[in-house]
Amino acid sequence: MNLELRHLKVVVAIAETGSVTKAASQLGLAQPALTAQLQRIERTLGGPLFERDRRGARPTALGELVLARARVLLPAMKGLQDEAARLAGTGDTMSRYRVGGANSPIVGGLVHRLANAQPQAQISTYASWYADELAQMVLSGRLDYVLVGVCGDAAPSAAHGLAWRVVAVDAVFVMLPAQHPLAEVDEVPLGDLAEAQWVGAPGDGCFADCFAAACARSGFTPRKLYETDIRGCIDMVESGEAVALCQATFRPLPGLVTRPLAGVPLRWRLLLGWHPDTLAAKFADDVLGHAVAAHGDIVARAPKYQEWLRSHPAFGSSAPIDPIMPALPALSDEEPDPEPVSS
Repeated sequence: MNLELRHLKVVVAIAETGSVTKAASQLGLAQPALTAQLQRIERTLGGPLFERDRRGARPTALGELVLARARVLLPAMKGLQDEAARLAGTGDTMSRYRVGGANSPIVGGLVHRLANAQPQAQISTYASWYADELAQMVLSGRLDYVLVGVCGDAAPSAAHGLAWRVVAVDAVFVMLPAQHPLAEVDEVPLGDLAEAQWVGAPGDGCFADCFAAACARSGFTPRKLYETDIRGCIDMVESGEAVALCQATFRPLPGLVTRPLAGVPLRWRLLLGWHPDTLAAKFADDVLGHAVAAHGDIVARAPKYQEWLRSHPAFGSSAPIDPIMPALPALSDEEPDPEPVSS
């Protein structure tokens, strides 16, 4: 029998779980089948890899040698596969667009515009609450572009080596039930919500720290923060149980209103990301243009936000000539802001 990478995965799984039975469960195999496979591996290598007793499985000296090599070879092979997947697309046109979004309000509009511009292209989408998950999918060649939001001047992780461009900078609004005492004001001072309970969606943004800091500057500590999905957030606001932060482009349902926060204590940057060593990089300017236009489309359907933008020209869609950012700058001294809960 020739030793293969799948055999090394077996050895690593047994070592990490400390048990053949647990390793079999982790690998989705029957325990007798894994035991037989281990025995074949040991025969191929010329000796036992594990000492097994009632306390579990512990590597022998030969097992430690194999594990040391496996822990180098397996990540290297995974890296090779990821690089190959990223570089597999060649040519002068994009025949497919794989777009990921983290609670992004413009995924639908971007898909619509891409489909109109290239009717023959295959377009797929993937949704996640977590920007790091989406960036990792670009790195491994499973996505071409990602749309994520970041607070204020915060930056997505530079560990993935993606290029980023700003699509838009939006204010963060507050979502209230229509019967709320502050529903009729033009702008809501954050301090006037000191006694409110809050609800938000999950994610890996800087919501907790940034929101707490904004509240502290307004002289209070926020009360309980519920975490649920978008539908749950809407239901809790509608019932009067909580209020929520939301993206300014969110179109409220009957019974809900959205209002700007006085002084714009929180803002949200929408970013488009891709890997600079892929075919997607050649067409990033085109996709960015569609993304900016898609953001303009949703602003056009939000007349109150349109009116607000006229007096706040620093916000809104970004021009597509903004420079490419291989890695966004580190956090500045300006306040970071929380992840909006609604798209």
